[in-house]
Amino acid sequence: MKNLYEPGEQIETTIVEISKDTVFLDLSLKCEGILDKKEVTDADGNCTVNVGDKITVYFLSGRGEELTFTTKIAGGSKVDNSIIESAFKNGIPVEGHVEKEIKGGYEVKINGARAFCPYSQMGFKQKAEPAEYVGQKLTFKIMEYKNDGKDILVSNRAIGEEKENERLAKLADSIKVGDVVKGTIASLQSYGAFVDLNGFQVLIPISEMSFKRIKDASEVVAVGDVVEAKVIKADWAHQRVSVSMKALQKDPWELAAENFPAGTKIEGKIARVADFGIFVNLAEGIDGLVHISLLDVDKNTNIKKVFKTGDDFAVIVEKVDAEEKRISLKPVSAKKEEDDAKEYLASHSSDDDEGYNPFAALLKR
Repeated sequence: MKNLYEPGEQIETTIVEISKDTVFLDLSLKCEGILDKKEVTDADGNCTVNVGDKITVYFLSGRGEELTFTTKIAGGSKVDNSIIESAFKNGIPVEGHVEKEIKGGYEVKINGARAFCPYSQMGFKQKAEPAEYVGQKLTFKIMEYKNDGKDILVSNRAIGEEKENERLAKLADSIKVGDVVKGTIASLQSYGAFVDLNGFQVLIPISEMSFKRIKDASEVVAVGDVVEAKVIKADWAHQRVSVSMKALQKDPWELAAENFPAGTKIEGKIARVADFGIFVNLAEGIDGLVHISLLDVDKNTNIKKVFKTGDDFAVIVEKVDAEEKRISLKPVSAKKEEDDAKEYLASHSSDDDEGYNPFAALLKR
């Protein structure tokens, strides 16, 4: 049977069967590809793949109807530069034994040949102490192959980066904007909380935790809590994903006009004091504004010294703009003064009153 693949050629295929020693691969041919099961067996002897899994492999050789593939080139005692050069040209991972530390890095034996791995290229995210790598059998990528194999530069870090990129690509396919995800709170920060999703952490900004105004993420969640949230932003190029718990909650402003019609009197609490007025909380997630012009204070008064967050404050609803999420309020005291004035004017405007009524002109306006 003529080989349809070139040595070192990379393919993605599906596992169709797993026997005691061999993993069989679907090639859409009369024959199946074979892979040594040891390559997908962990240190405890457990097979790390299942029938139906997709797997990336490299073609090694073909004899008759037997096509052999590998996930990496395993180390050997005999120097075979042709295999090493093929691995370099085709980007095939190679297995190497870290012999010793030398100036600037490590000496690594790969298929009988000696290669050099710089300190900066050993390990990925969680680096061990330099001496801890000596004696280990690790996977490397050949970055340079020169002088017929006399100068070989390898990187263990590149393998970690490729695996991480593959993992992120799979996550990007499974976590998209608009999706609802479930994860565990991993940590709390001043600006929000990080949620662990299958080993990848996404951010819930503090503004996306609740419709009510909160100052600290701990008011809503704690480390270890399992939460549901909606993906609102996904920037996989920079590995930044943001989610929102608030997006899954009912917006209290939807019924604001119905629940707080003009003229409604409410005993609220001051939520925030600004230079232009005070915000009064009417219900969870809904604050209204009392403009400074309606407050009973002198023109040059610093209202932040007069009104404090958390203080009770009675108000009357003047206007609701649910679309813009704004409610205009006025203090009950102002309404009371208005009513008292009208009552006073009315009581002094009868037809049999004698003399001049100084408020008559006001009543006719």
